[in-house]
Amino acid sequence: MTLYSAIILLVLVMDPLGNIPFFIAALKDVEAGRKKRVIARELLIAMMVLALFMFLGPQILKMLQISGPSLTIAGGIILLLIAIKMIFPSRDDFGEQLHGREPLIVPLAIPYVAGPSALVTVMLVMSREPARWPVWLLALICAWLISGAILLVSSELEKLLGERGLIALERLMGMLLIVIAVEMTIGGILAVVALHTAVMPG
Repeated sequence: MTLYSAIILLVLVMDPLGNIPFFIAALKDVEAGRKKRVIARELLIAMMVLALFMFLGPQILKMLQISGPSLTIAGGIILLLIAIKMIFPSRDDFGEQLHGREPLIVPLAIPYVAGPSALVTVMLVMSREPARWPVWLLALICAWLISGAILLVSSELEKLLGERGLIALERLMGMLLIVIAVEMTIGGILAVVALHTAVMPG
C-alpha cells in the first residue's frame, strides 16, 4: 500500500461527507461562534485516539496471535460491510439527543470521526508493515486534515450540495471502498494460499 492509497482509504472510512448531517444535528444548540472551535477540539481528540490505536493495535494483535493474512481478510470483510452501509445507509443508530449540551468526545470525536471502522483500519494498515510507521502516520495526518477541513465547513457544504448531493457523494465513496475491500480480501486469501503451499511437503 502506498502513501496515497492509505490516505484515500482512511478518508473513506472516516467518511466526512456522510458525517456532515450528524455534526450539524449535534451542534444545532451550540452558539454559531463556538461551532468551529468545538469541531476543531473534537477533531484533535479523534486524532489522538486514532494515533493511539495505530501504535498500540499491532502489539495487541501480536499478543492475540492474529496473523497478517487473517487480519487482512478480516479487515477486507469489515470494510466491505462499512461500504455497504454507506451505500444503503441506516441512520437509526445515530440518534443521540444532547438537549442543548455542548458535545464532548461523544458523539463527534467518537464514534463519528474515530469510529470502529477507522480504528480497525489504522490498526490493519500499521500491522501489515510496521516498519513503515512514518508513512502510515503521515497518511493518518493527511486523511485527518482532509476530513477536518470538510467537517469545519459542514454547514456551508450542506447548503451548497444539498441533502441529495451529500447522499450521492457518500454512495460514490462507498463504491470506491467496496473495490478496496474486495482487493484487500483477495490479497489476504492469496497470502494464506501461498503460505500453505510453501509449507506443504513435496
